[in-house]
Amino acid sequence: MASVGTLAGSGGGISGLLRLRRQPTSLAPTTSLSFATARASSSSLSEGGNLISGRQLRPALLLEPNLLKPLRQTRLIIASAASTPAEGGESAGESKVGFLEKYPVLVTGFFFFMWYFLNVIFNILNKKIYNYFPYPYFVSVIHLGVGVVYCLVSWGVGLPKRAPMNSDLLKLLVPVAVCHALGHVTSNISFAAVAVSFTHTIKALEPFFNAAASQFILGQQVPLTLWLSLAPVVLGVSMASLTELSFNWLGFISAMISNISFTYRSIYSKKAMVDMDSTNVYAYISIIALIVCIPPALIIEGPQLLQHGFKDAIAKVGLTKFISDLFWVGMFYHLYNQVATNTLERVAPLTHAVGNVLKRVFVIGFSIVIFGNRISTQTGIGTCIAIAGVAMYSYIKAQIEEEKRQAKNA
Repeated sequence: MASVGTLAGSGGGISGLLRLRRQPTSLAPTTSLSFATARASSSSLSEGGNLISGRQLRPALLLEPNLLKPLRQTRLIIASAASTPAEGGESAGESKVGFLEKYPVLVTGFFFFMWYFLNVIFNILNKKIYNYFPYPYFVSVIHLGVGVVYCLVSWGVGLPKRAPMNSDLLKLLVPVAVCHALGHVTSNISFAAVAVSFTHTIKALEPFFNAAASQFILGQQVPLTLWLSLAPVVLGVSMASLTELSFNWLGFISAMISNISFTYRSIYSKKAMVDMDSTNVYAYISIIALIVCIPPALIIEGPQLLQHGFKDAIAKVGLTKFISDLFWVGMFYHLYNQVATNTLERVAPLTHAVGNVLKRVFVIGFSIVIFGNRISTQTGIGTCIAIAGVAMYSYIKAQIEEEKRQAKNA
């Protein structure tokens, strides 16, 4: 077997494959004999002759084509026998590679498409519900409730397997879930009060609150370049707010509270780093958030719903459509959040940050087209400036995080 490796090494291209793949045992005697013949012949050529059975062969005989032809054929047979198993091994290895591993770019693109699609559908359906059923506390409970049922069914069938929970993990996740619940409810209050495009424009200020919290609460130094990139965001949101046709203080303040809530959610999430997959973490957060959201919904909107809320909605669209809309809006809400998390796990932070900005652009654009919202020129310009600022901030922040990661690995 060592002689085969030596011959393959001198031959060039198949030496690595021969070391990795075992040759058929039937070839070993032929290979050794041929190698010995080749060495004997090359030695004879260099020395001018050799003694075989007591006789010295003349160089002229060794150089005759008819005598060299069998040697060439033997070398070709060895090369063919050595390369055939290697090629077969490569084909077998390639056949084991699935479609997902072979085309990862297409899979990642599919995740981005589903993320955008589910988010746009959720925002459109959510706003349509508020047009005939303006009860954001109750709708927020439905969002989380449908998601919790989805998680429980998934755990029941083992997709995914439920991660165990204990009191220590619960203490870490409760603050995250409370902030998630508050941010979710206030976002829906804003969605119900003003245009979807305006709410998303205000929510573009979330990076500003994140930077402020990092600087003044966590004590982490924020680079000057990040602060400068946030200036267009503040300017753009201010311009859009001043001339927004659907502006009201309830929608504006609710969106700002949502920004603050999600900022604190990020802070507590960093403190609550648990050894659990993202699907299980989000499921537990949804369950806790649902428990937090139910009491305010019952206290604030319960009496109105019982008196005329449900009756008015059913009278406008019918019982079947009403229940169907609530179910699907909850399903789309849970799925788009889950797909967003899965997408983050597949791509670099910079790619996800850029994708998040583009998602907001898609939502704003589609909401304007679907609902026919009229916006002033100043509002349109302000929205574009704010989105550009968010893109700049996301790019710079992702680069800084990547540099930190590389420095840590080094």
